[in-house]
Amino acid sequence: MGEQGSAEATETANPHKTIKRTKAANAAGAAATAAPRPRKASGARPESRLALVRRARRINRELAELYPYAHPELDFENPFQLLVATVLSAQTTDLRVNQTTPALFAAYPTPEDMAAADPEALEQLIRPTGFFRAKAKSLLGLSAALRDRFGGEVPGRLDDLVTLPGVGRKTANVVLGNAFGVPGLTVDTHFGRLVRRWKWTAQEDPEKVEAEIAALFPKSEWTMLSHRIIFHGRRVCHARKPACGACPIAPLCPSYGEGETDPDKAKKLLKYEMGGQPGQRLRPPAGYPGRAAAPLGAMAPADATAPVDATAPLGAAE
Repeated sequence: MGEQGSAEATETANPHKTIKRTKAANAAGAAATAAPRPRKASGARPESRLALVRRARRINRELAELYPYAHPELDFENPFQLLVATVLSAQTTDLRVNQTTPALFAAYPTPEDMAAADPEALEQLIRPTGFFRAKAKSLLGLSAALRDRFGGEVPGRLDDLVTLPGVGRKTANVVLGNAFGVPGLTVDTHFGRLVRRWKWTAQEDPEKVEAEIAALFPKSEWTMLSHRIIFHGRRVCHARKPACGACPIAPLCPSYGEGETDPDKAKKLLKYEMGGQPGQRLRPPAGYPGRAAAPLGAMAPADATAPVDATAPLGAAE
């Protein structure tokens, strides 16, 4: 008798084993359906270029549904304010910048005003953002350049912006995309971390990352793609412990499992509006589902750390 015949005879002789094995298989199938499945690691057959583009664009679509309210998380009213706030955001949080800039812009509302500022007075105003001496030097320099070379206006060209003190491609793209409507990719630490986890690129240099990601998407998507990725990096896909078990795009992620996979534990890692806490802006835009942040020195709301209702749809108003 062959192997198949032997197996059939054994199952016929032991029907309880057959039933037990069937129940186990059904349970395993149900668990596999309920839990996010990581993508298979590429082995002998790497992902094709077409498959990469399709997967990347699908992730972008999923993020667009998850964060329909994605926006720049710096408070600003004009290009000059956004430029200054972005320079201040280096090595600190957008929240700390937003808590600092109201007094700064009240004292120096225009490039001409800031260019004429007393350096020590300027340093004290921006001190909460850290590295305040270097940042004050950049702000004084870029304000003087705007006054002397651009008629007191922020230029709308990347080539001009990167000539200003303290302004690199990342800052220039933030200003262009959000103050002038010129598409650009903002390659900050969150953006770089996530696109590498998703295997969209293996590059570490920000300019090379920018070039490779730009080639995957239509130019019209660049600015909003940046917001969505940065939102996801701040709320779910953290640097040290990503909330894999609470990530809606886990089935598309080749790095699933690097973080917490238990759904209940992962939900506790969610931040800002997804974790029931205030956002980073003191003046969030219309449609933002979370609470506004508190001003500098003010107490946060008593329930700021309360967990969000995990059954509520993401983006629903609290």
